[in-house]
Amino acid sequence: MQQRSPHVSRRARAGRPAAAGAVAVLVLAAGAPAASSAPSPSSSSPASAPAAAGAGTAQDAAAVVGGERLGRPAVQVAPRTGAPDLPATLTGRSWLIADAATGEVLAARNAHLPLPPASTLKMLFADTVLPKFDRALEHQVAPAELAALGAGSSLVGIKENLPYRVEDLWRGVFLASGNDAVHVLSHMNGGLASTVAQMQARATALQARDTRVVSPEGYDQDGQVSSAYDLTLFARAGLRNPDFRGYCATRTARFPGAVDKATGQRSAFDIANTDRLLGKYPGLIGVKNGYTTNAGATFTGAAERDGRTLLVTVMHPEQQSKVYDEAAALLDWGFAAAGKVEPVGRLVEEETGPDASAAPAAEAPASGVLPHAIQQADHALGPAGWTALAFGAALALWAAGRLRTRRRPHTAAAALPTLPTLPVLPGGVPVPPRPDYAPRIAHSVPARTTAAPARRGATAVGGATAVGGGTRRRLTRRARSLARSTRARLTTTTTRRRP
Repeated sequence: MQQRSPHVSRRARAGRPAAAGAVAVLVLAAGAPAASSAPSPSSSSPASAPAAAGAGTAQDAAAVVGGERLGRPAVQVAPRTGAPDLPATLTGRSWLIADAATGEVLAARNAHLPLPPASTLKMLFADTVLPKFDRALEHQVAPAELAALGAGSSLVGIKENLPYRVEDLWRGVFLASGNDAVHVLSHMNGGLASTVAQMQARATALQARDTRVVSPEGYDQDGQVSSAYDLTLFARAGLRNPDFRGYCATRTARFPGAVDKATGQRSAFDIANTDRLLGKYPGLIGVKNGYTTNAGATFTGAAERDGRTLLVTVMHPEQQSKVYDEAAALLDWGFAAAGKVEPVGRLVEEETGPDASAAPAAEAPASGVLPHAIQQADHALGPAGWTALAFGAALALWAAGRLRTRRRPHTAAAALPTLPTLPVLPGGVPVPPRPDYAPRIAHSVPARTTAAPARRGATAVGGATAVGGGTRRRLTRRARSLARSTRARLTTTTTRRRP
């Protein structure tokens, strides 16, 4: 039995199955996600799924994800000369061991047999939701977020109406297998139904076709199943995320508690990882264990030795306590058999491209996080874009000014005073005007009205001073005087030159 602190985990004592963690798959981050194609499973529990069910239970033999041999019910192994024998004490109804980097499956039994996954399904939950929230983000837990927990759920001990950091919630998921932490994160992610849909879409993208998600935490539900092959894919994909890898490798942590009414100070308590191999099996990285009455014990783990990482999953051994022993025995065999066996299948890669299933629409961002489009808006315009924007703004201002000008009542531009024709000297050279004569150019003059008589020198549109009536008369007299004096001089000059 796994050791659990009373305030960390609660189990159903009778009747109702207890949802928590005892699925074991040893996994390391060194490859890509994979899965297997299979029709919908016909049962959701070991009792209804025949113990000797073969690949046909999960997938058609001609389309088995990862290779045809992984669809067979018997033990699959292809030893070369000098390969060690498989452990003789394996009782798991389904198990698989693979190389995380290459994806080669070294040996397996009933790899695609659909069985209840228990809390090992939390690996898929974490792979789906963990990248969406900053670990330092604080969230105030509402009572509704803890209202739908199943009877006997394993709990980390979250209290309503108190704030929790995202990283604390994830420690509650990985260490204590807390369904309360899963529900709070699911509500932050848009709700339970939305999270389940996203998890199913993620499983489809990973080609984990034996998996049917009904609840985000792995609590026993009709129709909720997965397989040793699919769980191994979830572990392989999740371990590529450094945060995922860090959480599942954490052995102990302090978790926020309630507020002391007397002092007003918030308490904290210790939580410990329920993975019994962590810290005991050499090179173990994680990943997740699980247990329910219906699923029995399950475990997925990853271990590293001499630069090689192996993934192992064991589902529903004959005795619950044997899940760790059988996982460790398979790891020992895998490290000894590496390079001495032919692969019997392969962990497939995540599907990409137009044929891959589209993930559900993204939920609204968490508070304090700007949508991606807003974050990128500052980089959307290059130099040419900003130039065009400035030009457009200037053009709009000019157009507005023109519109205002047109709406102002005004007369046509005042005519320049009519100047007399200047005389021309012999040879076609015009007589220059006097130096003090400098005619002004008049702009448009405001219209005269009876209420506002015209002013001499009134300011016209544009701020220039127009030529008033008196000014025009003075200019006219001066021009005429100049013309008369010029004619007189010309007459005198012409008379003197006659013979």
